[in-house]
Amino acid sequence: MSSTISKVLIVIISAFAIMQITLAGDPDILTDFIAPIGTTVDSTFFTFTGFRALLPPNTPPSTFKAFKASKAEFPALDGQSVSYAALVYPPGTINPPHTHPRSAELLFLATGSLKVGFVDTTNKLFTQTLQAGDIFVFPKGLVHFQLNADTQKPAFAFSAFGSANAGTVSLPSTLFNTSIDDNVLALAFKTDVATVQTLKKGLA
Repeated sequence: MSSTISKVLIVIISAFAIMQITLAGDPDILTDFIAPIGTTVDSTFFTFTGFRALLPPNTPPSTFKAFKASKAEFPALDGQSVSYAALVYPPGTINPPHTHPRSAELLFLATGSLKVGFVDTTNKLFTQTLQAGDIFVFPKGLVHFQLNADTQKPAFAFSAFGSANAGTVSLPSTLFNTSIDDNVLALAFKTDVATVQTLKKGLA
């Protein structure tokens, strides 16, 4: 009898585990696609042209720039559990520490080299220097960064996300460009209010 109960419990626990896995991404939709009310749905609706800005004769950006194709920029992605970004790193630039609360990030480096890294929940840092053609995964919700340490050559990458709205929480901006009290930040970083205010000015 106890063996039967054990087997039933294992089945129930397994079922709950499978349910949690299936709920880990964007919610499933009950239609082929979602279109905003009043939108004309033709092939143009399913086409995103925002990355054309990356091509000549356009001038490349002088600072790090992320060109996003999420549901905000490309409404056809709503309900599709996928989005994309093109990342341009001029020489010596950084994509500062940030997180994506709703998705992992799969980065493909097309040109140049990048130092990348993330920190897990035990505060262990994982870093790697990528060369063109390499792929690196940043686990969902973990703090990560990318740095083009080459002061002469730019780098260019594409990132894929398992959510139409992965979200980005930039740590410098979230901490120092919001209305968190200066005293709270000073205590948290074991520094003084003047230092916090200097950081805020630098990020303004």
